[in-house]
Amino acid sequence: MYHNKLKRRNFIQTLSCAGIGYATLYNSLLNLKSINALAASNSAMDPEYKALVCIFMSGGNDSFNMLIPTTTDEYNTYKISRTGIAIPKNELLPLTVSNTPGREFALHPSLPFLQKKFNDNNLAFVSNIGTLIEPTTKQKVYDVTAKLPLGLFSHSDQMLHWQTGISSDRSSIGWGGKIADLIKDMNKSSDFLMNISLSGTNLYQLGNETVEFSLDPERGSTGITGYGEITRWDYLNNARTAAIDSLLAHNYDDAFQNTYINVIRQSRDAHIKFSDALEKTPDITTQFSENYLSQSMKMISRTMSAHQELGVKRQIFFVDFYGWDHHDESLENHQEMLSNLDTMLEEFNNALIELKLENQVSIFSVSEFGRSLSSNGNGTDHGWGGNVFALGGPVNGGKIYGKYPSLDLNADENIYESTLIPSTPVDLYFAELALWMGVSRSDLNFLFPNLATFYNINSSSNPLGLLKL
Repeated sequence: MYHNKLKRRNFIQTLSCAGIGYATLYNSLLNLKSINALAASNSAMDPEYKALVCIFMSGGNDSFNMLIPTTTDEYNTYKISRTGIAIPKNELLPLTVSNTPGREFALHPSLPFLQKKFNDNNLAFVSNIGTLIEPTTKQKVYDVTAKLPLGLFSHSDQMLHWQTGISSDRSSIGWGGKIADLIKDMNKSSDFLMNISLSGTNLYQLGNETVEFSLDPERGSTGITGYGEITRWDYLNNARTAAIDSLLAHNYDDAFQNTYINVIRQSRDAHIKFSDALEKTPDITTQFSENYLSQSMKMISRTMSAHQELGVKRQIFFVDFYGWDHHDESLENHQEMLSNLDTMLEEFNNALIELKLENQVSIFSVSEFGRSLSSNGNGTDHGWGGNVFALGGPVNGGKIYGKYPSLDLNADENIYESTLIPSTPVDLYFAELALWMGVSRSDLNFLFPNLATFYNINSSSNPLGLLKL
C-alpha cells in the first residue's frame, strides 16, 4: 500500500504535461500540489493552535559573527581567528545569559530586537550545531575513520540534510512534511492547508501524504494565479476560471489523468477555501516593510489570523531567506542581511502580539552550515558547525544550548584550521520542535532515524530543553 502511494505521489511530482489542457492547468495551478490521504491517528488532540515558522538562512550564515564571546580571553581569541572580519567589541550588543557561568556573549550590532528578546527570555541560541552521523573528533577526521555527513561543505547536500533530518543519505521526504503526516488529524479540516510555503516548492514540507500550499507574498496570491481574481481584466479571469472549472468537471478514462485532475480539483478547492477564510478575517494593523521578507511574514500573520476559519490547529510555515554565501564583502553583506532579519522578526512579533498568538508560535532558524572562522581575504568560505536561534513565547529563552566552542584555530574541535566540528547534532534540535508540535516520542525515531545515536526517546529529559513542552 505504501509503495503504491509513493508511486502515485512521484507520478504527480514528475508528470509531463501533454496537450494544451494539461499545460494550462500545470502553469496555472500546480503551485499547490497534494494527494488527499488519511493521516495516522496517533497524536493527542490539543485544543490550542500551534505553529512552527522555519526561517531558512540559505547560503550559510556566518553565525560566529552573529553570536560572539566577549569575556576578555575568548574575545581576544575570536579577534585573532577572525582577522579582518572581527566585529569591534565596543559595537556588540551584550546578552544576559543564564546558563554560561564565567562566560559572556553578545550579538552583532544589527540585531537589537533579538538582543531584547533574548534578555526578555523569549529567545535562545543553539550553539555549534550541524549535521552529524556520530560524535567525531579531529583525529578521526584526519585519520579518515570518522563517519561524516554525505556531501559535507556542499550547499545542495547540506540543505537537503537540514530539510530531511537525515545526514547519511539523500532522502526525498522532509521532516516538516513527515510531521504533518503524523499530526494531520489534529486539524478539523482534512485538506492540505497545514504546510504553507512563502518560498515555493521545498523539500522540508514534502511528506508521504502532504506537500506545501504555496503563497506569493508580493502578489497576495493564494495558490492559484488568476483563478477567480477580479481585476480590470476580470472578463479574462472569468473566462480562465470557467475554462478551468470545465476541465475539472470532466471525468477521464485514463487512471493517471484522473489522479492528476483530482489533485487539481483539491488545489482549486483549497484556493477557494483559503481566499474565503482571508476575506472573513479582519486585516491586521501591524505595519510591515515593503520587501519580500517582511511581506512574507505579513502573509504568514494573515494566514494565522484565519486559522479558525480554515479549521486548523497545527500549521508549519517555510520562508527561504537566501543570500548568505558571503565569499566576498562579508562584513557589509552580513550587516545588511542581519538588519533585515531583525526588522522582519520584530514586525512579525508585533503582529503575533496583535493576534494574541505570541505564546503559540515558535520561530526557528536553520542554515545549511556555518562559515570558516578565518577570512579568505574579503569574506568567508563554507564551514560546518554554526549557531541557530529559536524565538517565541514557547522558548525557554535567555540561554545558549549546546556547547559554544573554542574559536582557537588550533582547538580540538577545529579542523583544517578554520572549520568547527559540530558538538550538537541537528537531530536534537528538530526532535524538540517535533515534540512541541505534538508528535509522540514513539514516532521520533521514524522522523529522525539517527536520533538514537544521540538521544534516548525514553529519557525523562527533553532533547535540548529548548522549548516548554
